[in-house]
Amino acid sequence: MEDYGRFLALLASTLLVGFVSVILSLVWVFHYREGLSWDGGLGEFNWHPVLLIMGFVFIQGIAIIVYRLPWTWKCSKLLMKFIHAGLNTIAMILAIVSMVAVFDYHNAMNTPNMYSLHSWIGLTAVIFYSLQLVLGFAVFLLPFAPVYLRAFLMPIHVYSGLTIFATVIATALMGITEKLIFSLRDPAYSASPPEAILANCLGLLLVVFGSLVLWMASRPHWKRPLEESTKVLRPTGGTPEGTEVESTMTNRSDADKSDLRINTEAARKQNLKLDEAGQRSTM
Repeated sequence: MEDYGRFLALLASTLLVGFVSVILSLVWVFHYREGLSWDGGLGEFNWHPVLLIMGFVFIQGIAIIVYRLPWTWKCSKLLMKFIHAGLNTIAMILAIVSMVAVFDYHNAMNTPNMYSLHSWIGLTAVIFYSLQLVLGFAVFLLPFAPVYLRAFLMPIHVYSGLTIFATVIATALMGITEKLIFSLRDPAYSASPPEAILANCLGLLLVVFGSLVLWMASRPHWKRPLEESTKVLRPTGGTPEGTEVESTMTNRSDADKSDLRINTEAARKQNLKLDEAGQRSTM
């Protein structure tokens, strides 16, 4: 890998920032927001930021860069697909539980649902993330989609995944700000009490984490080598993914060579027959 040392430094920094973000979210809800519970109270709402930061941000970020880890390049692409899909599935489950928690809390408190920009964009991100996950399973994990369809959809899959991830970061920042504005009364958010400073620092860490993930995912020299990424387990008698065209071209080349040999042999036999006929006519 090119710039291997720099990659390791960025990877360690990314994991550290993500881990600290999860810890700060737990410190926020336990020290300032009555902890965690599932009774329709504030503790149930607190599952919303904790699970979203843990799953929708941290785990999704790891799922994005898992293909970049050089020590996994010797693993089969199919195994890495399962790991990628598994991490995204865990993130999706945590996001759904967090959504259930906030809706349940709002209903218990007679608070309207889906009125803020944070909720609109957040629900949109969850819906598109679900579609991304389902299509990813159907097209890239199951062995039924043709190669040309995978090649066509791969850039769209990558772009949409990074866009959803960036949207989730932005939604989390809006949610943190919204929560502080609604919750901090005395002292107010504008007075910068300790809780506000801690939550603002959490938001900054999420921006740093998202920026590091997007940077690592967008560097072409840290991409999984093509010759490794095309080695995917296929059904018995099948060909590795990405090699169908090469195999077809090879088969065609062999067929052309075989036809040439047959035609040459036929022409030689025809010439021999003509020579023998010519010799009989002269005798």
